[in-house]
Amino acid sequence: MMHILNIAGYKFITLSDLPERRSFFQEQAEAAHLKGTILLSPEGININLAGISENIAAFLQFLHNDPLLADMTFRKSYSDVPPFKHMRVRIRKEIITLRQPDIHPENQAAPDISPTELKKWLDEKREITLLDTRNAYETRFGTFKNAEHLNLEDFSEFPAAIDQVSREKPVVMFCTGGIRCEKAAWVLLNAGYSNVYQLKGGILNYFAKVGAAHYNGECFVFDERVAVDASLQPTGTMQCLTCQGPIVASCTQCQY
Repeated sequence: MMHILNIAGYKFITLSDLPERRSFFQEQAEAAHLKGTILLSPEGININLAGISENIAAFLQFLHNDPLLADMTFRKSYSDVPPFKHMRVRIRKEIITLRQPDIHPENQAAPDISPTELKKWLDEKREITLLDTRNAYETRFGTFKNAEHLNLEDFSEFPAAIDQVSREKPVVMFCTGGIRCEKAAWVLLNAGYSNVYQLKGGILNYFAKVGAAHYNGECFVFDERVAVDASLQPTGTMQCLTCQGPIVASCTQCQY
C-alpha cells in the first residue's frame, strides 16, 4: 500500500519578513521529516511536500496556526516513495513567474468552475474555449479533448500570446493545479475578456473528483513521478531531456 502522502497548495497573499519565514518553515518541515519545496515571495506561498500522513498533519497544524495561511487547502495523492530528494524553502520574486509586477491575483480573480460542473459542460457539448495555459511540452503528456494551447515555451509568454484566444466564446482555463490560471485570468480580464473561468484545483483536482472523463493521456507533474494518471498514480513515463516531452519512439529528439 502506498504510504507517502503528497500535498500541493498555494495562496496569493501579501507576505513580509520572508527570511524569517523561510527559516521557520525549513525548521518545521525538517522536524516533520518532510521532503519537497516551499516557495515564498511577496505575492504569496506555493507548497509541494511529501511525507507520511502523521508528519504531513503535524506540519499542516503548524501552517494553519498562521492566520494568513489558515484557510489554505491542498490537493493530495499517494506514492510508494517521496517524489523529492530534499527539503528546500526558497524565496522568489514570484511564486509563479509571469514578470508582470502589477498583477495581484488576490485582488482580481476569474470565477472558479468546479470539476463536476466542467464535466457537465463538456457532456453537454457547450460552446466554450477550453484553454490549456501550460507549456507546450506538458500538453504532450496529456490534455483535455479539443483543448487549445498557445505553444508556450514558458508561462511568461502568456500575455503576448492571448491574441490567439477567441473573444466569441466563454474561456475556461486549466493548468496542473490552478496556480498559473490565477495569473492567466488576470491577464485575460484586463485585456477585455469578459467571460473567463478557471478550473478549480486544475487537472489534478479534476482527476480526483471526476477521473479521466474528456481527458486524453496523463498529467505532467514537477517532481520525480514525472506524470500521473487519472487515479493520481505515477505512470512510469519518462521525460526526454532534449524535447522535455514524454519519451516516445516517434520523437526524433528523444534520448533513449
